[in-house]
Amino acid sequence: MKRLLLLLFYLPILFAFLQGCKSAKKSLKRGDYDDSVLRAVEKLKDNPGHSSSLEILKQAYPPALEQHLEEIKLSQSSSDLFKLEQELKSYEGLNNLYRAINQCTTCIKAVDAKSFENEEKAVRNNAANIRYVEGLKLLSDGDRESARKAYEHFERTEAIMPDFREVRKKLDLAYEIASFKVVVEQVTVTSRTYKLSNEYFQDRVDEFLRTNKKLNKFVRFYNPDEATKDNLQPDQVVTLQFDDFIVGQTLIEKNTETVTSKDSVKIGEKTIGRAKIPIYDRVTAKLTQNRKTVHSAGLLDMQIKDFKTQRIINQEKFNGEYNWTCEWANFNGDERALTAAQLRMCKSQELLPPAPQQLFVEFSKPIYDRLTNKLRTFYAKY
Repeated sequence: MKRLLLLLFYLPILFAFLQGCKSAKKSLKRGDYDDSVLRAVEKLKDNPGHSSSLEILKQAYPPALEQHLEEIKLSQSSSDLFKLEQELKSYEGLNNLYRAINQCTTCIKAVDAKSFENEEKAVRNNAANIRYVEGLKLLSDGDRESARKAYEHFERTEAIMPDFREVRKKLDLAYEIASFKVVVEQVTVTSRTYKLSNEYFQDRVDEFLRTNKKLNKFVRFYNPDEATKDNLQPDQVVTLQFDDFIVGQTLIEKNTETVTSKDSVKIGEKTIGRAKIPIYDRVTAKLTQNRKTVHSAGLLDMQIKDFKTQRIINQEKFNGEYNWTCEWANFNGDERALTAAQLRMCKSQELLPPAPQQLFVEFSKPIYDRLTNKLRTFYAKY
């Protein structure tokens, strides 16, 4: 029993080793030398005596080294202004292999891994500088399109070397010039009764703009308070206003009919001789079904204006509606004439509709969806 338990314990470990070795060998065969080296190293760190992995490591590292060095030569001979970035990628790969091997005592003895830390550091600095300088040139043009290109270069600079020459400040400056600024005014509703519900709608719009400030990378949305605080001169202003709405328009429908049971049921007995014989027949009931519908709907007007000229660039109206319903019934007659569904309805009662505030919220939900979808698509092109 002990042997069986030990076998069950070690089988998964043995299987994992075999799979790892097989994967390293597969990578070697298809020419993915880096992957082969890294897989072999992982196995040797766990099991220094794993001979197959050791052999794979010896076979895979030299061509991995040669492959990266060849890529570096090709990059150096390229006329691409940003060729150093490809060269950097090759040095990163070489040093990744070196660090992995250097963490494994068996691996250090098996192959002569080379470090290219100094080369990587120099190339990284130069590659970041080239992007940075290109960004500065474009930023000096002062126009929005050039600032957007400059931003891309500064982004790349930061990705290569995060702390390079205070690049974050340049990113912020480039974005300020590059961004298209839009102020979204508070939603106007003419009724004080629905002020609270309108605030709910406004809060949802604000949240959408807050969490999607960059629907397009370079489009920035502000609410009026933010615009005033920053003394902003926007490019466009979005005005939202409920043109019309109705809340709580009630319609009650009644339908009375005589219903008959599907099958015959016992309705009494008659005596024949000494025996009582049941009497069967279909039964009826007069059923009145009631349906109350409370209709609420609204229409939101959206205008997008150019801030300087006050010209309307786009105007659309978004409608939304919500119907609350309640159904109940009553009957006179034999309840056995009713179906199970009709009987359940007779046990229901007339309910009060939601408060007008809630009805306003409900019909505004589809309006919110249509509005935010429009903002996404409209500003995707800016």
